[in-house]
Amino acid sequence: MLRPAVNDPLAYLITFSCYGTWLHGDERGSFDRDNRTFGEPPVPVDAARRDWERRQLRKTPWYLDKRQRDLVERTIAEVCDRREWYLSAVNARTNHVHAVVSGVQSPEAMMTAFKAWSTRVLREHGLATSTDRVWSRHGSTVYLWTEKSVADAVYYVVWRQDEDRWDTEQ
Repeated sequence: MLRPAVNDPLAYLITFSCYGTWLHGDERGSFDRDNRTFGEPPVPVDAARRDWERRQLRKTPWYLDKRQRDLVERTIAEVCDRREWYLSAVNARTNHVHAVVSGVQSPEAMMTAFKAWSTRVLREHGLATSTDRVWSRHGSTVYLWTEKSVADAVYYVVWRQDEDRWDTEQ
């Protein structure tokens, strides 16, 4: 693996959501183009904004089933292996994906690769069509500067998600 430079973060917590499943104004919080500086509060809860964004969707919201989640996780691991990035943890949920990754690329480039390759593999396996919109635009890239922050992010990704992760019915 190619190691980051001394002044680079040790890793990144990369999160991206499925199309239409996490809209601005949602009670879970989000960041938009005007509100994305580290340390800023998230977009305020705003049901009117959330509903307006829902009406703007051009496609049906996309959710990953168990087979799709497993395929996305394997694809991300393969991308990391090919590009010599170190994958500490990955967790594909029904409506979003988390990955803790180290490498010399920017987290935005990593996220773009994960989304592009996952979409391609889902389509190759007949689990998405060429017209399906699978991912939302951009996502979250948190810089992890210390070993503790990396360990905390891995713990969050692996153990702090909802219990449906192990539900084989989905």
